[in-house]
Amino acid sequence: MNAKKYATIDGNEAAAYIAYRCNEVCAIYPITPSSTMGELADEWSSKGIKNIWGIVPTVIEMQSEGGAAGTAHGSLQSGALTTTFTASQGLLLKIPNMYKIAGELTPALFNITARSIATHALSIFGDHSDIMAARSTGFAMLASASVQEVMDMTLIAMASTLESRIPFLSIFDGFRTSHEVDKIEMISEDVIREMIDEELVTAHRKRALSPDHPFIRGTAQNPDVFFQNRETVNKYYDACPDIVQKNMDKLAGFTGRQYNLFDYYGHPEAERLIVIMASGCDTVEETVDHLLEKGEKVGLLKVRLYRPFDIKRFAEAIPATVKSIAVLDRTKEPGATGEPLYQDCVNAVFESFSNGIGNFKSLPKIVGGRYGLSSKEFTPAMVKGVYDNLSLDNPKSHFTIGINDDVTNMSLEYDPGFDIEPKEVVRAMFYGLGSDGTVGANKNTIKIIGENTDFYAQGYFVYDSKKAGTMTVSHLRFGPKPIRSAYLISKANFIACHQPVFLEKTDMLKDIVEGGTFLINSPSKSVDIWDTLPIATQRTIIDKKIKLYAIDAQKVAEESGMGRRINTVMQVCFFAISGILPKEESIEKIKESIRKTYSKKGDEIVKLNLKAVDNTLSHLHEIKVPEKVTGVFDILPPVPENSPEYVRDVLGEIIAGRGDSLPVSAFPVDGTFPSATAQWERRNIALDIPVWDESICIQCGKCAIVCPHATIRIKVYDEKLLENAPDTFKSTNAKDRDFAGQKYTIQVAPEDCTGCGVCFEVCPVKDKTDTSRKALNMMPQFPLRDQEENNWEFFLEIPEKERTELNITNIRQQQLQRPLFEFSGACSGCGETPYIKLVSQLYGDRAVIANATGCSSIYGGNLPTTPWAVNAEGRGPAWSNSLFEDNAEFGLGFRVAIDKHREHAFKLVHEYSSVLGDKLVDEILTADQKDDMGLLLQRKRVQLLKEKLVDVREDGAKRLLTLADYLVKKSVWIIGGDGWAYDIGFGGLDHVISTGKNVNILVLDTEVYSNTGGQTSKSTPLSAIAKFSAGGKASKKKDLGLMAMSYENAYVATVAIGAKDDHTLKTFLEAEAYDGPSLIIAYSHCIAHGINMNSPLKNQKALVDSGQWLLYRFNPDNIEKGINPFTFDSREPKIPVKEYLNMEGRFKMLHKTRPEIAKELYQQAQHNVNQRFAFYKYLSERYKEKVEN
Repeated sequence: MNAKKYATIDGNEAAAYIAYRCNEVCAIYPITPSSTMGELADEWSSKGIKNIWGIVPTVIEMQSEGGAAGTAHGSLQSGALTTTFTASQGLLLKIPNMYKIAGELTPALFNITARSIATHALSIFGDHSDIMAARSTGFAMLASASVQEVMDMTLIAMASTLESRIPFLSIFDGFRTSHEVDKIEMISEDVIREMIDEELVTAHRKRALSPDHPFIRGTAQNPDVFFQNRETVNKYYDACPDIVQKNMDKLAGFTGRQYNLFDYYGHPEAERLIVIMASGCDTVEETVDHLLEKGEKVGLLKVRLYRPFDIKRFAEAIPATVKSIAVLDRTKEPGATGEPLYQDCVNAVFESFSNGIGNFKSLPKIVGGRYGLSSKEFTPAMVKGVYDNLSLDNPKSHFTIGINDDVTNMSLEYDPGFDIEPKEVVRAMFYGLGSDGTVGANKNTIKIIGENTDFYAQGYFVYDSKKAGTMTVSHLRFGPKPIRSAYLISKANFIACHQPVFLEKTDMLKDIVEGGTFLINSPSKSVDIWDTLPIATQRTIIDKKIKLYAIDAQKVAEESGMGRRINTVMQVCFFAISGILPKEESIEKIKESIRKTYSKKGDEIVKLNLKAVDNTLSHLHEIKVPEKVTGVFDILPPVPENSPEYVRDVLGEIIAGRGDSLPVSAFPVDGTFPSATAQWERRNIALDIPVWDESICIQCGKCAIVCPHATIRIKVYDEKLLENAPDTFKSTNAKDRDFAGQKYTIQVAPEDCTGCGVCFEVCPVKDKTDTSRKALNMMPQFPLRDQEENNWEFFLEIPEKERTELNITNIRQQQLQRPLFEFSGACSGCGETPYIKLVSQLYGDRAVIANATGCSSIYGGNLPTTPWAVNAEGRGPAWSNSLFEDNAEFGLGFRVAIDKHREHAFKLVHEYSSVLGDKLVDEILTADQKDDMGLLLQRKRVQLLKEKLVDVREDGAKRLLTLADYLVKKSVWIIGGDGWAYDIGFGGLDHVISTGKNVNILVLDTEVYSNTGGQTSKSTPLSAIAKFSAGGKASKKKDLGLMAMSYENAYVATVAIGAKDDHTLKTFLEAEAYDGPSLIIAYSHCIAHGINMNSPLKNQKALVDSGQWLLYRFNPDNIEKGINPFTFDSREPKIPVKEYLNMEGRFKMLHKTRPEIAKELYQQAQHNVNQRFAFYKYLSERYKEKVEN
């Protein structure tokens, strides 16, 4: 065998490395946190990397997890070795096929990043609720505790499934293991070949369906034989544990790493025992080492093979001296007698004791507990708390650890200060902003250290579901021994603040050790750095004798041509300060990493990064620390003092990063949270904000309509309202004739603006005295913040223009409508949110929204705050998310229920006509509610109805009062991305359209699965490089609109707000007015496109000008009018498609990696555009003929 080889990789790559090499087919679909495995398989396949049989595996992306499971099932039945990767809801969608695969005794490997299942809320983070939901499928389940174990167990599972014929789930914890980066020993392909028995592969192929030796499989059976047939598999499950252990022993012979089905670790005469599986094992093991040194008799039983559960080996692994056992489950099973692992262990102990199996001299006490749901921290302190509980005469069972359950009082107390981290381990924390490159740079740092020194390295990265635009914290450890600390750093030697705004919001030095190092990125001069620090930060630096360093990384990055990407600059600083590698060597290693990482993006990107490296050190300064605190401000509260109580006491604590300490009683029982809370968060992440030049503004409203975060607002008002205005508050005379004599103001919310600059890009005005300036100009935020915040608060006090006074067909007036979607956590410059905001302005006061899981559900409904707002009357969008795949059906359910409520209300109105009066009844039942005036009048009628019925003591009257609001029109909106609409949810969307029900469907088409990282969907255009299409997409984009138009009962349109905003507004008005299903497909630029998010609108314009995106409207109402229903709003293409494609990295990258294929696909793309444009032109004419005939 070859010499040992080490690599620094994460758990996903460790699993994919083995699965790819041991299989012929990979059926994939993106879902966090398992997507990386599919991405790697696709990338390797596109590069021609071969498996152990010398062939390149086929990697096929499906439309859903269920589709991937079906494909895997079919491929397996046809004799190919097949694997797939999934988590959470994805695993649940695979369960029907899993029962079939297992029932047919088909060898298979499914790789699972265990993740929370959506219950009261969605969570992308890790626990065992998904795998426990699959425990009865008949799949074997093999768990890994670390990145090294993931690689080892995946191979053991593959070898075992072939021999046992039982399909395997190879399980490891989502995020904690899947995304943890570790230095591990790689398993060579020679060892893989030795582990995979070729005869067993041949046997699998011989069982394949084939017309050359035909048989049938998958029959239907009746009650007379089904039961007996089901029992035939027992001997295979009985034999499986021995087979797994044999393969564990076999791998140990090659690697020296010995595993057992149940591994005991601890005192040989342990009295207290914890049973646990997956990543929690390492934390418990580390704690056991510490407690053994203190003389405590404790032990740990690691569960490797959970299914089939080997009672004999379980019992034999437990020392005879054990008196009490705590079984820890990383899941919750409401209503059960205990969680799944606990139930299995209780049964195993009693059954083995009763039958004289194992070492038990007496029956130990067994308690169960829950820990770590949704990646909740599980620390040595918590482990010790569990052992302490076992020391009691009557230890608490069914407990929780790591939270404060002040409702049912089931939580265990523990000492959070208990710390056992080895002192020789270097521990570093880096605070960055999502998408600023901090995480990527730190992953490179781990690789550089792990692969160029004798140090072991570990990296773990904390970010919330929104990812971009929110704080990320990287936790890096380096040490001379393997690192088993599967928890966050609480005592850091080195802390770096990559975004200066964090200094005023976060006490990041609370985790630093005495004598540690603090690096900050700040635009201030070196001599002024100390004065920019909060009082608490200064005090900690002085008290703990912290070394302080600073750099203006933004300046270095900009001078190096890197824009706002400061990641390379800060990485150089870390190596220069930490001394882990000699400075010159570390610089060269960084440069090597840059060449490797960015080469596919082009030589220019590589050069810019190398230039940033060279420019960094001269700008890095050590700051002299004064002897006294001189600060004039302290760390700000997370939300303003005037925030509502719940926002201040609960949501504010989450914003401050203290959500872990909130008690159970702080939360709603059913996942219901208040709207309109994003206004209190005030993230302050913008470096620059727009400043209005009222003297040249033409008051077109374009800046407001494209603003992704609704931070640009417009009001028209009476001049007398300016009497108490701040001195810096700006206004000018309104230019619109309808508002003659009134004042006009454009105001920016300075603390909510993300500084994207899209407003500057869209502004059509140029200052004649300085053509680089417009009516909105980007200027540094910090000097303007206090002034503009005062202006903003005053602006909010100015009354909104009455909706009934506005001409909403005109953007300049329509944008006076208050957005009821504001300050979301979407990416800076997001292309989706302007459309959602427009819906909220036009229809928010009557909207019920079903939101598919994806970007829009995360920035729209992810704690701590929600951007969905309310108007002055307390009305606003009612929003909910069900799942990814069922959103259309979910929204249809809204419509059906609303219509039924309205029908019932109509009936009751008739019944109580004698009380209400015939005139009111007639007005209510025949009300025209097509516009804001009609709605206003109907609301007044309904209010009068309530007043008339309030004293009527009859059940019918009471029912009518509960249903009366449904007499006012409700607008149902079904919103989601292209991954939902084109792929996983297409079947439901298609059916909902076919029903003819009055729902509005808004597809935010980014042409990739944006939320999971940019994977290919059927909306992805020809030639685009995306994850799952590493070699460029070889098929053209699905024409969703054309499919929908075939029903001829739906309003269908495509829009691109950055290319034609008036067309977008007109489309939304027509869609909602249509009494039936409407489908708006809205082009949404995305950071995944590889574009400049400060100026994305030029890309949208080129997209439309090239004919790559066609604009049209299909309105069935026009058929009855004898008017052509199809309006083709696109003009003849002005530019070749190539010109547009070369503006975006997703297309340009193909020229770098596969130039000949790029040339061919570009030509095909132009042909497709020409053909499609001609077809739609012909289609519009054909519809005209049809109407005339």
